[in-house]
Amino acid sequence: MSWSKMKQNLESFLSPALQGRVEYRATSYRYLPDKAGLCYIAVDKKNVLNMSDRANAIRWYQTELEIKNDSSIQIPISMEEMEAVRKETKGLVPEDRLIVIARSRKISEHAKELMAAQSLLSKSNFITAATKFLSTSIDESMESHDILLNILALVDRRVGKKRILNMSEKMKLKHPSVQYFYELRLSTF
Repeated sequence: MSWSKMKQNLESFLSPALQGRVEYRATSYRYLPDKAGLCYIAVDKKNVLNMSDRANAIRWYQTELEIKNDSSIQIPISMEEMEAVRKETKGLVPEDRLIVIARSRKISEHAKELMAAQSLLSKSNFITAATKFLSTSIDESMESHDILLNILALVDRRVGKKRILNMSEKMKLKHPSVQYFYELRLSTF
């Protein structure tokens, strides 16, 4: 599928409130066939997400430690997770330390997932991801670990207000770029 046709398909799925605000852009190098073109997403005529550029308007993490030390990431801990730590330590750890241990473990897992998703995005081909988005269900795109699929699904008109509002807890665990587009979509209601 040509870029212009794909762009037209993607923009036809945009939420009515975001039409004209969110644009999909691409550059290509006509005389350098071995050099891939760049694809990026612009919001209000400003490049917000360029898949290969670390100097985005959205925060990119360089290390797992940055994720662990980021105070904006709030990870909820369930009773099952605390109970698992309690069993592992055979009940010898005080209750307040159980929460710290469980949160630390969950943050480590979360950091690894975010770094993996971020590295996949920087290597990904926008056109491949967009083709996958256009051929899969919206639910599958929302649940995916692929940042780009999440973003495309969040700005999609098939995702309604009630569903967006019910995602607030899930969004806390997503990459800042996904959170940015979630906040953008929330601002349209």
